[in-house]
Amino acid sequence: MTPRQAPAPAPCFAPAGPFVGRQRELKELRADIVRAGLDTLSGRKRPRGRVLLIAGRPGSGRTALAEELARQLAGDYPDGVLRARLTGADGEPVPTERTARALLGALNAPVPAGAREDELTEALRAALNGRRVLLLLDDAAGAGQVDPLLPDEPECLVVAVSRGPLTGVPDVRPCTLGGLDTPAAVELLERYAGPTRITCDPVAASAVVEECGGQPAALVLVGGWLAARPKMSVVDVAKRLRELPAGGPAAGREGAARPLARAFWLAYEALPPSSARLLHLLALAPAGLADAHTASALAGCALTTAQSALEDLTARGLLRGEAPEGAEGALPPQYRVPGCLAELLGALLQAQERPAEIELARARMLERTVRQLHSCRAATEQDDPAVRRRIEQLPRPLRFPSRPAAEEWLLARLPALLAAARLAVEDGRLDTLARRLVSALTRALTAHLGPEAAAPDLYGLHQLVLDVARRCEMPLEKAAALLNLGDLDARGGRTPEALERYRQALQSAREAGDPYATSRALESIGAAHQELGDWQRAADWYRRSLELRLTRGELADEARLYGRLGAVHGYAGQWSEALRDWRAAAAAHRRLRDQAGQARALGEAARVLEQAGRSREALRTGLEAMECARRAGDGRLEAAARLRLADTLDRLGDGAAAEAHRRAAHELLGEGAS
Repeated sequence: MTPRQAPAPAPCFAPAGPFVGRQRELKELRADIVRAGLDTLSGRKRPRGRVLLIAGRPGSGRTALAEELARQLAGDYPDGVLRARLTGADGEPVPTERTARALLGALNAPVPAGAREDELTEALRAALNGRRVLLLLDDAAGAGQVDPLLPDEPECLVVAVSRGPLTGVPDVRPCTLGGLDTPAAVELLERYAGPTRITCDPVAASAVVEECGGQPAALVLVGGWLAARPKMSVVDVAKRLRELPAGGPAAGREGAARPLARAFWLAYEALPPSSARLLHLLALAPAGLADAHTASALAGCALTTAQSALEDLTARGLLRGEAPEGAEGALPPQYRVPGCLAELLGALLQAQERPAEIELARARMLERTVRQLHSCRAATEQDDPAVRRRIEQLPRPLRFPSRPAAEEWLLARLPALLAAARLAVEDGRLDTLARRLVSALTRALTAHLGPEAAAPDLYGLHQLVLDVARRCEMPLEKAAALLNLGDLDARGGRTPEALERYRQALQSAREAGDPYATSRALESIGAAHQELGDWQRAADWYRRSLELRLTRGELADEARLYGRLGAVHGYAGQWSEALRDWRAAAAAHRRLRDQAGQARALGEAARVLEQAGRSREALRTGLEAMECARRAGDGRLEAAARLRLADTLDRLGDGAAAEAHRRAAHELLGEGAS
């Protein structure tokens, strides 16, 4: 499996086609990059990269301007352009932790699972040191989101997009946007509506620009309306805009008197009923992203009908098409709800749909996503005939032709899938579906990426499971989530936090009366104490877990726990107890007919005897371990046993026999290498 390329945060999008207007603003922004800052004027070295701010209302073309600036400057920043959207589709600020994690993934830098915000932002700054990167931060809610992400590297450039000033960010260079100038606005209108009608009536075109306030998003919607109505004139659309009421379902917080809201209502009224309903249902699309499957599930229509509607809405300027990364044509396209329309669509959804219909649409979407994730995971097990039969029973659009195709789909859709899981858990009304979705996504990520590469995302998913389990008072699910989180904390070096998770898991497992989860928690507490170097407590907790396993006759677990007890007693220098435990482990492996496990346990027993000064007994036990390894057919294990025997024989003064064992070990290792 190829290394995972973590997707960047929600990217920013500009309207299709060449950039229009804003040449004065572009010139000023480029001049601000090289202009001396406050630190330079005071004689100090610049401590951070330059920060440019593009401020404007949603729909003013602020993101398009930032993208055009990034395109023009890309050659000056050889380490690439990183993009992050700091406001979600629901209008809520994206947590800095999530943004920093995604940016680290885009840089292919290590992303520790469960790390706190300050650790992640520090790791991001360290990853950017020595690099020349352009960082585009779109739709920032305030300085508190931008400041922690600013690189310390002076050669980096930050372009922030926001509604207003970023008070608190030092030496920021603002560029405030109004409407487009009339020639550029007319050119943008012409691109969508076609040149004929605009050229024939330039006065009416200027009137439309005035009604739209020169806002690019409003002009795009009006142009789409004209393109869908070839018999209507520019005069007609100007008149219709003036006649629109001051209120309406799309009013939003700032009222329908806004030019963008008026243009949106004009475009929405002209839609066929089925497309209009699909459009406002897309307010439920996770992260504002939808494909044909998402749209089909939300509207309850056929896949082909949903795809046609999405293409039509894109042509009208109501959606933005997003070409998926990877092999061309391998994945169906995704569509994004423009950020400036998200609030209007949300208001329209609440006005047009009953709460029961909204919940049903969300349930259909989650159910479809769960089925896609099951199919995605099954693509990793196609060698199993039973799995192949299950795949054949799925509808053809839900199947993946190969494992690489399924993995490509998973990575391309991962931002939307993670957002769907978060929204489902936060909603609280579809907890059963939310649990199924999180479980399916966890298994798909683990199957395709492996537990190590998927750990950062798995940590967040286990936290979601924990939230649902607490809300629904499900102690067994709560214990499982706490154990998984504790394991990830322990793997990340946060042993005290892991120990607390394990203690909470033990309490929940006992409350549920589940012996497996209880013994698992007991063993994990022992492992945490062992990691902390508290051998006595580690042995005590391991012994409690072993007692529970002994009552259930779980032989493999008994063998493992005897080994763990032997290890901690050895660390504590308690040779008699360690020897007893390793011999018990070897006996358990013998009953399991596990020759390799028996050889390892006997080898550890020989090591303990050697450390206790009982070399003759260590020699006999080592020979027994070597014989078990030989019967197991494990050459490397036999070689290790022979090398340990050679050391023991050296101490006993039998150098010839020691040399013979070393030669045999090297021959075994050489054969293994070839």
